[in-house]
Amino acid sequence: MGKIDREVVTVDLDAESIKKDFPILSNSENNKSLVYLDSGASAQMPRLVIDRINHYHQHEHANIHRGVYDLSEQATISYESVRSTVARFLNVADTSEVIFTKGTTHAINLVAHAFGRTFVRAGDEIVISHMEHHSNIVPWQQLCEEVGATLKIIPISDIGELDMEAYGRLLSERTKIVAVTHVSNVLGTINPIKEMVALAHSKDIPVLVDGAQGAPHMKVDIQDLDCDFYIFSGHKVCGPTGIGILYGKRNWLERMNPYEGGGDMILSVTFEKTTYAEIPAKFEAGTPPIASAIGLGEAIKYLEAIGLERIEKHEKVLTRYATEALTEINGLTVYGTAPNKAGVISFGVKGVHPHDMGTLLSDDGVAVRAGHHCAQPVMQRFKVPATTRASFYLYNTLEDIDRLVSSVRNAKKIFS
Repeated sequence: MGKIDREVVTVDLDAESIKKDFPILSNSENNKSLVYLDSGASAQMPRLVIDRINHYHQHEHANIHRGVYDLSEQATISYESVRSTVARFLNVADTSEVIFTKGTTHAINLVAHAFGRTFVRAGDEIVISHMEHHSNIVPWQQLCEEVGATLKIIPISDIGELDMEAYGRLLSERTKIVAVTHVSNVLGTINPIKEMVALAHSKDIPVLVDGAQGAPHMKVDIQDLDCDFYIFSGHKVCGPTGIGILYGKRNWLERMNPYEGGGDMILSVTFEKTTYAEIPAKFEAGTPPIASAIGLGEAIKYLEAIGLERIEKHEKVLTRYATEALTEINGLTVYGTAPNKAGVISFGVKGVHPHDMGTLLSDDGVAVRAGHHCAQPVMQRFKVPATTRASFYLYNTLEDIDRLVSSVRNAKKIFS
C-alpha cells in the first residue's frame, strides 16, 4: 500500500517504541486496538508527563510567588523553570517575553484586546488569511467592530496555498497587524512565515503567528522567524489542557495594556491608581494552572529529547504514505495538496457524509475528527460542509495508516 519503503520511518524514529510511552494508546475502542489520528485536536500525554503532574499534586502543591514557606517556594521554582524551558524550545533570548496563557485561543484574544485597544483605531486594517481557525478570526472581527477597523483576507489557491502576491498588495500604511497561522489545521499547509514577516516588517507592520499546529510538529526558531507574537497550546505538544504560551517582543508587550486585571499582574493598588507589574507578570492575572504549566515543561523536554527535526521528518513520511494510499480510493478527495505540508489530511468520500465516515472509522477503532474543524471559511472556500480529518504525530506508524485506509475502504463499501 503506497510507494514508501517502510524502513524509512523505522530507521530514524521508532514510532512503535514511542507509542509505548503513551498509556492511553494501549487502550481499545469498540473492542479493537486504538489507532489515534486526532493529534491536531489534542495530542496524547506520555507517562512521564502524567507522572510529573501527579508528583506536583502529591509533593509540591501550593500557590506560587507570594508564599515564604518551603512548599510555596518549591512550587514557584518548578513553575518558573518552565518559562526557561519554553524559551529554549522556541529559541527566545529573553524569558520575560514568555507569557503563560490558558491556550492558543486565550492568547490570541489577549493580543487582540491588549494590542488592539492600544494601537488600532477607526479606519485601520488587520490582515488575516482565508485558512485561519476561528480563534484567529473572531477576536479580530470583534476588535474591528468595536473600533471601526476593517478585516482584510489573504486568499488561498485550489491546492491550499496562500496567494503571496495578494498578501503583498493587502499590506498598506493602514495595516496595523498581520495575524496568520503557521500551519493550517485543515489543509496542513505550512505557510512561509519568515517571508511573510519580512514583507510585513518592511512596512513596519507587526506579525502574530498562530503556532498551534506549528510548534508541536517542527523546530520553531523565533529569532530566525522574527515574528512579533507566537502562540501555541500545551495540549497539542503532549502536555495537559488549560495551559498555553504567548511569546511577544518586549517592545510591544511593554506598550500594551493588560488584558485582565487582579492578582499577580499588579505592582501597587490604591483607589486612585493601579500600577502594573513588569512583564511577564503584567499579563498573568490570578492564580495560574500551576500543575498544567509544570506538565507542559515536562512535555517539551520529552519532545526535545526525541528531536523536533526527527518528528517533522517522520510526519512527512506518514503524510506522503497516507496521501498516496487514500487517493487510490475512487471517489475520495483530499483537501489541501500543497507540496510543503504537515501531518494533516482532510478528505471527503463521494456519497459518504464526513460524520458518518468518522463514526464508521470509530467502529474499527480508528479515531479521527469529522466536521468543519473550527475553520468554516475553509469549508466555504472548497464548497464542502465538512471533512474527515486524520492528523499524525510522533507515535503514529505506517500500520496506523494501513488501518485508516482499510477502514475508509470498508466504510465506502457500505454506502456504495
